[in-house]
Amino acid sequence: MTNLNECLSATGVAMNKELERLLPISEGPEGRLQAAMRYACLDGGKRLRPFFVLQTAQLFNVANQAALRVAAAIELVHCYSLVHDDLPAMDDDDLRRGRPTCHKAFDEATAILAGDALLTKAFEVVAAPPTHSDPAVRAELVLALAEASGDRGMVGGQMFDLMAGEITMDVAAVTRLQNLKTGRLIGFSCEAGAILGKAPHQQRQALRAYAHDVGLAFQIADDLLDIEGDPEKVGKELRKDAEAGKATFVSLLGVERARAQADHLWRQAAAHLDVFDEKADLLREAARFVVERKL
Repeated sequence: MTNLNECLSATGVAMNKELERLLPISEGPEGRLQAAMRYACLDGGKRLRPFFVLQTAQLFNVANQAALRVAAAIELVHCYSLVHDDLPAMDDDDLRRGRPTCHKAFDEATAILAGDALLTKAFEVVAAPPTHSDPAVRAELVLALAEASGDRGMVGGQMFDLMAGEITMDVAAVTRLQNLKTGRLIGFSCEAGAILGKAPHQQRQALRAYAHDVGLAFQIADDLLDIEGDPEKVGKELRKDAEAGKATFVSLLGVERARAQADHLWRQAAAHLDVFDEKADLLREAARFVVERKL
């Protein structure tokens, strides 16, 4: 499959099937929790992180089922973070992916528990033997995912973001915030295939560099969408950072410089993949896509 849009669509279909399989609904009170977990995960989002897992896994001839499980795990973590970010105590959002947020569709307590359960499920999936026959590989995946998700990764970035309206932020500070909040999970997504495939250091380093630049380009594009986007297409409320007085790449650089920086970053990201030749063409296209997307 050589068309990026087709590949992203196929990734979405595959993710829905895998997540449906991993998130059955039980009889009894826990069924409401499981329904909230499914609501947060199914039929929505760009599935970019799973796409990165699946594409990098193909570079190293990793079995498709192993890659699918890790891709589902990263989506479980991502969706948990969105459920918690949307809560009144955090970003207080009513819409996500064009429909009511989890705490609006259910209630706040159920949303908190759903987020907790999604995060836990992700590690259950990664640690289970079907993910890889080698326990050392599974252990490395668990460690890498924990580091990307926790206090020195995504959750630390969210704390930074909550404080961002109260402190002076320059470009370096915003870059660090976004590397933590967004970049670390994208980094795991891009390196997971290499971990599964026991890839050599040079190739893993190339994927780390690619992920770093793609992550920053992704966030600059998000900041641009927050200023210029259509809320109905984006599927969530916009311009909340500006209203909260938070510094962003756009507020610090201006629209044109921010757009130029995003363009530079995706091209630089694509260049990091030279070691993989044409096998990484879809990843190169994806780097451009994250900058040019409209939602």
